Amino acid sequence: MEEIRELIFQDDPFRMNWLRQDYRYGEVRCPKGVESTVSHRKEGDVVHTDIRFRNTTDKPIFTSLGDISIAFPLEDRYDSSQVCMRLRCHTHIFCGSEVSYVMALRMGGRAPHLGMVLTQGSLGGYSVERDTAKMSNDRGCFLLHPSPMELMPGEEREVCFVIFPHQGKKDFYGQAAAFTRFVQVEASAWVLFRGEECRITIEPSFAAGSVQVDGEEVAQKDGKYELVYRDTGHCGEKVFPICVDGIHTWCRILVTEQPEELARRRCLFIARHQQYGGHQNAGKSRPVGSLEGAYLAYDNEEEHMYYDRNNDYNGGRERVGMGILMAEYLQLRKEEAGGSLPAEGTSLKDREVLFLEESLKRYLAYVERELVDVETGEVFNDFGRDGSYRRLYNLPWFAEFYVELYQLYGKREYLTRAVRILRYYYQDGGKGHYPIELPVLLLTQALEEAGMQEERADMEKLFRGHADRIAEVGCDYPPSEVNYEQSIVAPAADILLQVYLLTKEEKYLEAGRKQLAILELFNGMQPDWHLHETAIRHWDGYWFGKRKLYGDTFPHYWSALTGNCFALYERITGEAIYGKRAVDSLRGVLPMIHCDGRASCAYVFPASVNGMQADCYDPYANDQDWALYFTLRMKRFFSHTERKSNGEKNLQRDTLV
Repeated sequence: MEEIRELIFQDDPFRMNWLRQDYRYGEVRCPKGVESTVSHRKEGDVVHTDIRFRNTTDKPIFTSLGDISIAFPLEDRYDSSQVCMRLRCHTHIFCGSEVSYVMALRMGGRAPHLGMVLTQGSLGGYSVERDTAKMSNDRGCFLLHPSPMELMPGEEREVCFVIFPHQGKKDFYGQAAAFTRFVQVEASAWVLFRGEECRITIEPSFAAGSVQVDGEEVAQKDGKYELVYRDTGHCGEKVFPICVDGIHTWCRILVTEQPEELARRRCLFIARHQQYGGHQNAGKSRPVGSLEGAYLAYDNEEEHMYYDRNNDYNGGRERVGMGILMAEYLQLRKEEAGGSLPAEGTSLKDREVLFLEESLKRYLAYVERELVDVETGEVFNDFGRDGSYRRLYNLPWFAEFYVELYQLYGKREYLTRAVRILRYYYQDGGKGHYPIELPVLLLTQALEEAGMQEERADMEKLFRGHADRIAEVGCDYPPSEVNYEQSIVAPAADILLQVYLLTKEEKYLEAGRKQLAILELFNGMQPDWHLHETAIRHWDGYWFGKRKLYGDTFPHYWSALTGNCFALYERITGEAIYGKRAVDSLRGVLPMIHCDGRASCAYVFPASVNGMQADCYDPYANDQDWALYFTLRMKRFFSHTERKSNGEKNLQRDTLV
């Protein structure tokens, strides 16, 4: 095989080589008895790769997904942000049978970008190989898997694809259609709530004689083919096989519960199964005071809570998301009841609310005993007021918890504690930090409502200073727990857009737009609920899961940080496309919460990672409850926000629910 070690597009000002050098582009691995030959042809910036497989035995060979792999080694890894902006890419992959492609986008957004589209054969999935010594900073090499096939003795099959430069997401699809008979599939929603319907639109790049979905002909309208799918009331995934003039592909959606019902079941599961109540020994309960009341991770395989002093499994940190969800859900129930929680359990619904409220109070007692110094605002990393590991992320989360408690109970003392925590945060270096979730608007609006004007002015000054620092740094992001990632860029956009809404100073909106342009490059557009408007993340299953698998987590709950930014931007500008993208992003992470109230911290998407089977939910329920909180909060926040006379528009309540 003539080896290709370099792919540099002629008009690239940065002279980026899109191919990583530790894997061979186009290298094929086959099972015994299958021979492969690879050939390449270059025409300027366009590269054609043809791979032929042949059964060299005297018996049929049936392959399974993963038996054959084709190396597609792109520079999708995280070095410094300065390197990433120019010389690294986000890789969006769709292995959709005969309509398969790779859309790679330079992390800084500057074209040309790289595209690949299949021109012959079929791809059924991909795997990842990565050096775990590089931890979270290297996504690894992509191994594309031809769909399972039957090869008779002497029979040959081909997989062919073409690589080309493109100018961005929209241009990519136009370019793909120029190289092959391309079929683009869209849906009005990729995650549905029970009882909803969606429109699936199929747009061939050619004049099609027959378009079928699930074996049924679909009618044409204005050059497109549209199918309306109505949910029949069953939660779960629905795959739609698509055939356009003999070209096969698919799309898939997922149906889940309505958010309030999903939250109800999830909160009940947390209170019953994930709140620590004492050590069980020989049928006798021996309370362990320091963990009493804690919300902990849960092992869905072995049916028990799990604690480890290791940071990502301990009794603090991201686990506060369970407490925040509980407080948010009780607010919905309070509003439903006319503004007050029940004083006694006169009905099943009331008894449930009282049970959940008691759980929340136990958790609050745990927080104030073990994790937060309410006098100073210090937040500790684990129970026992263990501050041996300093982590700035923790402080804004617990401040948000107290704001939600204020929204639930109306007690000013909770706002005082939130303010103390954030003052501590900024005294400890928060101005230069990129926090995942900073309650700029939630807190300042609550302080305004409570008449705490001095504290509000103090917080606004701190938030302005933080936004000024982020705007000054621009795209030269400092490394955090990962060198460069979606949850560094998302906080930058989020804080700038929130501070713009707080101050109406145009400089924050302009800086926020720049961050949003970088942030949206992380999100894919593939016709699959796992991937559509889902941000690329590829380490969370290792750090928070039971399987300890690196690899793409599609979805992961922090993907919704991008949806939060889209919603803010739609609110500011009225650009409806960002409202739609916000809804897709926020709904896209809800499958982390299962319809029976269980949950998973990550879905590891590739077929395998370093040879270990993946394509599965991790057994641990750990930190994913932020996903549901964001949807409930968005619904409540926007439904209570009046339209402004200056033309701002709000994401509508019924778009989320």
